[in-house]
Amino acid sequence: MNAAPEPDYDLIVIGAGPVGENVADYAARKGVRVAIVEAELVGGECSYWACMPSKALLRSAHALRAAQRLAGSREAVTGALDPAAVLARRTEFTSNWNDDGQVGWLDSVGVALIRGRGRLVGPRQVAVGDRIHTAKAVAIATGSVPVLPPIPGLAEARAWGTREATSADHVPTSLAVIGGGVAGTELAFAFASLGSRVTLLSRDTLLAREEPFVGELIAAAATAEGIDVRTGVGFERIDRDADGTVRILLADGTAVTAAEVLVSTGRRPSTDDLGLEAVGIPAGRALEVDETMLVRGTDWLYGVGDVNGRALLTHQGKYQARAAGEAIAARLAGTPVDGGAWGLHAATADHVAVPRVVFTDPEVAAVGLTEAQARERGHDIRTVEYDIGWVAGAKLHADGYSGRAKLVVDEERKVIVGATFVGQDVAELLHSATIAIVGEVPLERLWHAVPSYPTISEIWLRLLETYGRP
Repeated sequence: MNAAPEPDYDLIVIGAGPVGENVADYAARKGVRVAIVEAELVGGECSYWACMPSKALLRSAHALRAAQRLAGSREAVTGALDPAAVLARRTEFTSNWNDDGQVGWLDSVGVALIRGRGRLVGPRQVAVGDRIHTAKAVAIATGSVPVLPPIPGLAEARAWGTREATSADHVPTSLAVIGGGVAGTELAFAFASLGSRVTLLSRDTLLAREEPFVGELIAAAATAEGIDVRTGVGFERIDRDADGTVRILLADGTAVTAAEVLVSTGRRPSTDDLGLEAVGIPAGRALEVDETMLVRGTDWLYGVGDVNGRALLTHQGKYQARAAGEAIAARLAGTPVDGGAWGLHAATADHVAVPRVVFTDPEVAAVGLTEAQARERGHDIRTVEYDIGWVAGAKLHADGYSGRAKLVVDEERKVIVGATFVGQDVAELLHSATIAIVGEVPLERLWHAVPSYPTISEIWLRLLETYGRP
């Protein structure tokens, strides 16, 4: 009897964004023969149309406002942003939408690249074009796709999505943004700083998944920047006139007109057209996985990053990818897999310590559970809040600094389960909170973590003082 043919690879990864790259890299480090399949650009959404270009669009205005908030530098800064220079800098961050550098990195770590759209055609079989590649394991890391709201006329209005906004070659005179989540809010700030007249429309409050004060502070800051913020709105219809003007009819009978409309109303796992049905898994929904990212009911298929719906954030997907890449290597080598809570091959932080930053001005930095989420999970909690503007170090960052910080404390264990900061330059505070939550550092021990003076980090001392000695 003839032996079964050796698979083409040990592991095939479908999707070469940051998540897929990390799965491939961490598996390859352990000696696994890896190929990665990509239909677009190696580096994925984050590198070319999301995280990096959007933050590049925002940063120049952040720097300008920082100078304008301080006496002395305020008088020296008399000009406005140069939109063309900002767009050019954005383009540099995307390498002009060329992935040669990323491809070179794949070559350097010994990962083979297969260009094209990958689809499962059977267990451990991936078709790309007219060729079928085989592997001992397959990891799906195809990310997520936008969810469009069911507004009549939207499809015909040729609306921008986040891709069109972050890759725009011009600044529209006016822009209507539909969606008050992270991407919509960030891009509203970005285009307002570049000179667009921006209207931000949201069915809910801004950044509704965060603590209530977050949306209030960001809405106030957006209004101060000249953005017309409208929350709690409904949509009747969207049309684009013959001259290109977009008209948005709202449920209250009023209308908004703009040169362009950007729709950013959430994303869903990209699991369509992957051939999942060929292996008995429903398409169009999140892949159900265990803590090592192994798809339940299989011993060879993995779903990593946005496709599993656990935490649709690039850094969290990369965290999952590191665990999955090494778990795959361990299983292929027949060595033990440590998939228990906080184990080497487990993505435990997905459930309790997901850090997230909104790069508006002020910034929003949060990790873990909000007060509402903690109560829903049955925690006995106490919360403390403090005005960051009362901290000496914050006053050095801006004349009239204003911001807010909040901790959610599990009273039974006396550990932090959630933290939120709003203010200028607070993003860099977040990792300390993440460490405190992941490490389950008792409050009594945190009193011994002395913040340097004068820095914004002194907010930690003020929050502990507000809570009191445990």
